[in-house]
Parts: sequence; structure tokens; C-alpha cells
Amino acid sequence: MEARHVALVLFFGTLLVLPQLSRGATRHYTFNVRMTNVTRLCKTRAIPTVNGKFPGPKIVTREGDRVVVKVVNHVKDNVTIHWHGVRQLRTGWYDGPAYVTQCPIRTGQSFVYDFTVTGQRGTLFWHAHVSWMRATLYGPIVILPRRGVPYPFPKPYKEVPIVFGEWFNADPEAIIAQALQTGAGPNVSDAFTINGLPGPLYNCSSKDTFKLKVQPGKWYLLRLINAALNDELFFSIANHTLTVVDVDASYVKPFDTDIVLITPGQTTNVLLRAEPNAGCPSATHLMLARPYSTAAPGTFDNTTVAGVLEYAPPGHIKSLPLFRPSLPPLNDTAFSANFSARLRSLACPEYPANVPRRVDRSFFFTVGLGTTPCPANQTCQGPNGTKFAASMNNVSFDMPATALLQAHYDNVAGVYTADFPVTPPEPFNYTGTPPNNTNVSNGTKVVVLDYNTSVEVVMQDTSIQGIESHPLHLHGFDFFVVGQGFGNYDPAKDPARFNLVDPVQRNTVGVPAGGWVAIRFFADNPGVWFMHCHLEVHTSWGLKMAWVVNDGPLPDQKLKPPPSDLPKC
Repeated sequence: MEARHVALVLFFGTLLVLPQLSRGATRHYTFNVRMTNVTRLCKTRAIPTVNGKFPGPKIVTREGDRVVVKVVNHVKDNVTIHWHGVRQLRTGWYDGPAYVTQCPIRTGQSFVYDFTVTGQRGTLFWHAHVSWMRATLYGPIVILPRRGVPYPFPKPYKEVPIVFGEWFNADPEAIIAQALQTGAGPNVSDAFTINGLPGPLYNCSSKDTFKLKVQPGKWYLLRLINAALNDELFFSIANHTLTVVDVDASYVKPFDTDIVLITPGQTTNVLLRAEPNAGCPSATHLMLARPYSTAAPGTFDNTTVAGVLEYAPPGHIKSLPLFRPSLPPLNDTAFSANFSARLRSLACPEYPANVPRRVDRSFFFTVGLGTTPCPANQTCQGPNGTKFAASMNNVSFDMPATALLQAHYDNVAGVYTADFPVTPPEPFNYTGTPPNNTNVSNGTKVVVLDYNTSVEVVMQDTSIQGIESHPLHLHGFDFFVVGQGFGNYDPAKDPARFNLVDPVQRNTVGVPAGGWVAIRFFADNPGVWFMHCHLEVHTSWGLKMAWVVNDGPLPDQKLKPPPSDLPKC
């Protein structure tokens, strides 16, 4: 399908008189977190699951609905659930990151998450947010438009979540514990998965293949979610064109592409016409995903996951020609930049782009790796006998023993300090030769913002331990990606090229390898909001910080009181 056809539907859709919006419904779910035996790659392992399902159950809601989820922990590890991308307006207690907005749910305990989906429609996802528990604890969140409100694109015949994940034959909790002890990089995953299945390109996995059965001529909405721990992914379906219509639960101007790039923490809705490209005979069409990474070989899982696009009635795979899509090289940073540049908000009356035009507070954050000295009487396996670390503005974030939000709400001193640096403490040639001293500092430092402050953050990758793309996720807000580029950010020249008309609206953005990205948002959500790299290994090494947003003067601008069942540390 031509993207312009979708745009025409959008244009004429704006002329429709929409029915009166109805009050949202309340949707109840129960999540029992328990160990379940799951076999992949001919290895059986007991893994944490929700309700015995891997991936976990799908939450289906509408814009304006209230969602109530009781989470009961039956496993030995602490658990929290983060509703990734949900704004959580004034309900930060239910956001989910451990020791940021809540203490974890301990074994045998429960907690009820209670929030309303406001001003969002599309695809998000939920996942555990303590240590590496999200390796198997994740699932889709489908947000439909309000009842009676159409999609701004052709209505699909069927909607299908496609969730990318990583499978480890070993326990991910043991993997990261060993890495933090030795200072080395953690062992990589053994396979990628589509909806929990590795597919036929892995040993012993042909029977564990995701198959998308389609009818010729029908439209399908694929809700792509990257729930992988540590890898950005290219995705493509052989002989089929995809039309991107939504990212991170925000509509975008539709465009056609053969390949989608999606980082951990991002979602992308694409329309698929079940009609192979011209000249393609009856065949089996593979869908493939494999990593985009500029990291050193061996430090990431460079395998490929495959699923099958199967036309009904199904044929036998062996009896039909098998078509594979072409994917970019593993380190194709140019494709990454070009794909990101094509994303634009709708910026129409129904779905405006409320970009901050003026900036009250501007920040410049370096984002990258570093080192910490090896403790006395220990041998470390990081760079030159040190330990790997990661930081923003050279501050590697120390997680507190008390939840930051509780400390903020109760005015408890000594849990965090409000002195996170606005700019790098020691400027250097960020994408050039690294400094001799790559050690990071440590602290539980935050930035405090007044309510409704307009904020600009430029995030700059560094060459310390090698340039690398970093998918940065901001809790509690969507932001606008107003600019990006390669090399060092130039505050004298680069802002002139910012897009303040229709920049894409996201909750997770890739900081380009060897480059920078600029975002803007209004701090209109009181609470404490985590910001971190969504490559889990980098989060474990300290690439994280938090924003404290003070209450506004009006009643509906204040953080609600904590719930009575909030877990205690």
C-alpha cells in the first residue's frame, strides 16, 4: 500500500463528526507471578511467568479506561511491574521501577496497580522492573481508541502483537550477578524470540516457530514490541511492504518501509497488506529479526530469529519456495539514522504536537560507558583490570534502599541529593579520543523541576569503551524528538535545524552511536520519574538518573497520596 493512501484516509477522517466520547470502563486483571517450566532450544528451565504464560497475558484497554491489576508474588525473587509508556498522571506510585516509585513486592505479598490511560492509543507493554526479571516477565498492552473513534488509517482485518524477546539457557539473574561481581560484560542470550518462540534457524526449534496465518488481500495491524533485554533489532517480512502508523502509542505520518528498526523499550504499529510484492510466486515468507549493534563482536547475541507468514490454506514449508528478507548489516548506523528521521507526528487538530517552543531549563547529558577501579584483593575482568560501569554526565547512579518517591513525598532527607549535573563536569571531545581517566563517579543524584517546566535535554553518546547506540527511556512522560545528528553536538549551530512543527512523540529514543539526540517535554506530571538506558546491562552498570517534579498549585496538579497496600522496603 502507498503511504499516501493512508494519509488520504487520515485527511478525510478529520472531516468526520465523531460521536460523543463515553466515560471509560474499568478493566480488572490478576497477575500471579510463579515459576513455570518452559522448554526452548531443547533446554527446560523454570522461569518466572505471569499466570503460567510466556510471554505474559495481553492487557486490552481503551483510551480513557481505568486499569486495575493485582500482582501476587509467588517466586523467591522480588518483583515489580512497570507499565512501560503509560503516563501515570499523578499516579506515580503505580509506575513500577523498584526503589524509584515503590519498594518491591516480596515473596507471598501482593500489590494492586491502579491507573487510567490518558491521551494515548496504540501499543505499549508491561514488564518487570527489578534486576533482570523482565527477561521473561513481559506482555503487550493494547490501547484501542475511545469507543466510536476510528483509526486515522484503514481499519485492519486483524490485529496481532509481535513481541521480540531474548531467551537464556541459564538464569538471567545469575548471569548479571556474576557480571557485577567480576566486572566483565555479562554472557549474551542464546536466542531471540518472536512471541516466545525462537523459530527454525535455531537448533531444535522448528516446532517452536511463530506462524502468522493471513488471508490474501486483507489488512493486518502488527503491534511490534521490543521486550529484549539488550538488543536493538531490525525486522522485515520477505516480499512485503510495511506501513508505519504509530510508535510508542502515538500516531505518526504513515510511511512505507521494508525494514523496521526497534530498540528495547520501543513499540511500532505497522500495517501489512497480505499481498506479496508483484512477481512473487506462491511461497513461504519468512519474517526475520536480528540485532543492530556497534558494540564489539562477541559482546552481543548476533543470531537471527525467524517466524513464518503463512497464507491460508497453509502449505507445507518444505514444498514451497522459501523467501528470506534482506536485513541491513549488523552495524548499519546510517540506516538507523535515516529510519529515525522519517518518523513524524501527525500534528493535526485531533492529534496535535504540543512541542515546547520555549525552553525554561536546558540540559546536556553525556551517555556512555566507563569504568570503576577493581576492589582491593580482587581480580576484575573489565577493561585493563577494572570493572565495567556506565553513566550519565559521569554519574553512575546508585540505587537507594528506600523508594525515591516515598522519600520525596514524606520529605525524608538523606535518600538522594538534588545535584545531578546539568552539563558534564569535565567536558572533552565526546566522540573523539577518549580521556585517559575513564572512571565514573557514583551517587543517587536527581534533577528537581517545578511543575510544568519546559525542558530540553540533549543526550550525547561518547567514545569511552566504544561508540554505541543507547535507547533512553523516560518514565512518566512522552517527549518530542526535535533533533539528532552525528559527532559532537554544537549548541551554536544545531538548534537551528530542530523540528518544532511535527517531531515524533516517544517515550524511548535511541541516542545515535557517535552522535546526539535532543528531546523536549513539559514537566506536567508530579512525582519521581526514572530515566535510563533500556539496554538492561547498561542500567545495571548505572546508566540511569531520576527527575523529581514538584506539585503544581492546583488540586489536579498534585501527586495523589500513596495507596494503603504500597509495599515496604
